[in-house]
Order: sequence, then structure tokens, then C-alpha cells
Amino acid sequence: MIVFDLECAQGHRFEGWFESLVSFEDQHSKGLVSCPYCGDTDIRRVFSPVALKKTDSNQAPSQEPIDYQLLAKEMVDYMQNNFEDVGHKFASEALKIHYGVSEKKNIRGSATTEEEETLRQEGVDFFKVPWPKTDDEKKN
Repeated sequence: MIVFDLECAQGHRFEGWFESLVSFEDQHSKGLVSCPYCGDTDIRRVFSPVALKKTDSNQAPSQEPIDYQLLAKEMVDYMQNNFEDVGHKFASEALKIHYGVSEKKNIRGSATTEEEETLRQEGVDFFKVPWPKTDDEKKN
């Protein structure tokens, strides 16, 4: 079971429980996922806060502080290893995937403000991540 934080086009946020990401995508594509507040089926996944709880048999559960720098590094490492870098072609590749011209895959790259607005208008889900500079970029 996996839990996603979801949001409808009206801005209502809610949780959805699914067997898997594939199950969510299948139900979402068929219009079966709807907002419990207004019934809207224009739904998107949103980032959810992360919290870790550590328990000891002799102590009550306590919330450990999150090392956000480590979390960010792990996210970047994951994306570098699991997302195809399409560079400045991000917007065009994302649109191809969105419309089924290209196979679904995880991609990363860059887009201009205008390209980002086009992606939003077309209903393409994406998120921006501050990316660490390479050694060459740091020298300039």
C-alpha cells in the first residue's frame, strides 16, 4: 500500500491510498480518482512532508529531526541514477511523454519560464529541484 498526497484543480488537498504507483496512474487515467470535497477529477500528486519516528522499547515514540541537507543529497543522487538527463529538451520531451508520443520514463533537465508555463497549461506534472553546480560551473 502507498499513500499519496493529492490536490484537485480547486486547491483541495487530500490523501489517496493505492496498491502501487501503477494502480494510482491507472485509476487516475480512467477518471476514478476524485476530490472528496468537490468531486473534481482533475487531480495531481503533490509532495508530502517527511517525518521519521524512532521507538525504543523503553521509551515513548519521539520524532527525530530531519537532516534536510542529507535528504536533498539523497534525492539528487536518486534522480541522477534513475532519471534520464534530457538537458534543455526537457519541455519537449515531457510533452512527448504526456501525449504518448514517447514511452513513459523519468526525465530531468531544464526549462525556461515560458516552457514551464506551457507545461502547466498542457497539464504536465513536473517539479523543480535546485540542482547542485558542477565543478566547471563553480569556476565561472
